[in-house]
Amino acid sequence: MAAHDIARTLRARDFRWLWAGNVASSFAMNMQMVARGWLVYALTSSALDLAWVAMSFMVPQILLSLWGGVVADRLPKRSILVGAQMLNCIATVLMGIIILTGRVEFWDFIWFGAFNGAVLALSIPARNALVPDLVPDQYIIPAMALNTTGMNFARIVAPALAGILIALIAAGDTTSTFGVGIVYMIIAVLYFGSAATLLVVSKPGEPHADHHAAGHVSEMIAGLRYVIHSGPLLALILLSIVPFLFGMPLNTLMPAFVEDVLGGGPDDLGFLLSAMGGGAILGSLMLAAAGDFDHKGAWVIGTCFAWALATVAFGFASGFAVAAIAAAAYGWLSSWNMSLNRGLLQTCTEPQMRGRVMSIDMMSHGLMPLGVIPISLVAEWQGVAVALVVSGLIFMVLIAALLLVSPAVKTMNRELVAAG
Repeated sequence: MAAHDIARTLRARDFRWLWAGNVASSFAMNMQMVARGWLVYALTSSALDLAWVAMSFMVPQILLSLWGGVVADRLPKRSILVGAQMLNCIATVLMGIIILTGRVEFWDFIWFGAFNGAVLALSIPARNALVPDLVPDQYIIPAMALNTTGMNFARIVAPALAGILIALIAAGDTTSTFGVGIVYMIIAVLYFGSAATLLVVSKPGEPHADHHAAGHVSEMIAGLRYVIHSGPLLALILLSIVPFLFGMPLNTLMPAFVEDVLGGGPDDLGFLLSAMGGGAILGSLMLAAAGDFDHKGAWVIGTCFAWALATVAFGFASGFAVAAIAAAAYGWLSSWNMSLNRGLLQTCTEPQMRGRVMSIDMMSHGLMPLGVIPISLVAEWQGVAVALVVSGLIFMVLIAALLLVSPAVKTMNRELVAAG
């Protein structure tokens, strides 16, 4: 396998349409990140409030992801995805109206975040589990990397677009909500476009087995047992949890860093997020073209350490240029790491369990507030830059601890090599 696998993977018609739908929804989510983050910080001037909004989005992933996995293993995955995007479209239109009429309050972002998080929890397991139904087994890792590439392309363009739109429409008035409201309406159109694109996928992603004899709770428990008793799967999940706890606070605290440390505006925030996206798209494309390289488990662990170092480096950045370089490195490393981790999860999982395994992976990502909240408290007390340095250092220490105390992580690389 080599670079030509990218073209071979994209020749799969249904995968191309799924990929296009992913890009549209990723544009929506990344534009929303800038619009939401900027308006929340403009309303509250609190890094902790940014964390609370992020938490409202992540908590439903903890509570509902396992159920989302069971649903993905029971129902046609394409139907789940179309319904989810339409729900997001309707909710975004409502939020846009609230913002445009000037009645938006901090708590509106909490309920909207919780709704978005719930829809995501019930749909992302289906989205990830659908990929192996659309491409041959040998192209699963390139396909997952290409999905990440599409997401990262959105991370390059969408934040800058949202930031520029807000700045232009507000005409320099940082307290104006009108520009943010317009961006939310554009986001709603993107969600609608994603739903329409997914309708073109011909394969519905039917369940691989009949699960209706068992109850939902029994199937959730079966999924958890399946992961716990599979050493490589357990190791990959553990090595996914730590980065989401202490590698992701940078995304939440970026608006505060831009304003408090760099003295920038919403357009600067958009371009800095785009630099991060530029590094991320490079990382995912390199993984998609890398082929069947050796020691994938070691690569997962090594990129965890490097990702932590990039987080520390960003915290030390005192100028826009240095911050952009650190953000690009952060994006490259996080993208390579997450794409490889998720691709390995897919290849190590039996087809009838993929929805539940993907839901457990997503549920672990919902633990992010457990890292974001304490790091945001550090930001409130000692400043955003110090908080990011602390976050990166904790990240490194925890990965090292897993290597020392977790049998699953210790033996992961060897077991993956033995499994071929």
